[in-house]
Amino acid sequence: MDIRKVKKLIELLEESGISELEISEGEESVRISRHPRMAMQAPVVMGSPMAQAAALAAPATPATAAGEHKPRNDDYTVTSPMVGTYYSAASPGSKSFVEIGTEIKVGQILCIIEAMKMMNQIESDKAGRVTAILAKNGEPVEFGQPLFIIE
Repeated sequence: MDIRKVKKLIELLEESGISELEISEGEESVRISRHPRMAMQAPVVMGSPMAQAAALAAPATPATAAGEHKPRNDDYTVTSPMVGTYYSAASPGSKSFVEIGTEIKVGQILCIIEAMKMMNQIESDKAGRVTAILAKNGEPVEFGQPLFIIE
């Protein structure tokens, strides 16, 4: 598989917020995961324990491009409590519940996740300002997938 395709897949994984991606093309396949399996052998890195930890952590945290959100220590991530379809508004023609920069309160509706024909309102459990929306309207989301970053 072409290295450019692999790099693009890594970028897609980072942008989407999903935790794992596996693609097969003919006899070739690639699996990219944010959280390595315990059964997999860790790469061998020479040097001090601190250098080893830095080398192992480096691939998991790529440099962010201009315009992307860089999480800070005081940022709070709202994750999906279920598998389903993400909706940013109550209906297709309606205004989104929140946008980037919206000041929110505890209990305010952030989005709807449809699961098994049930519309589940996702409420904020923290007050603050929405600094990033990590899901796209009408797209599937996974359990634990980051949806919003609140500052």
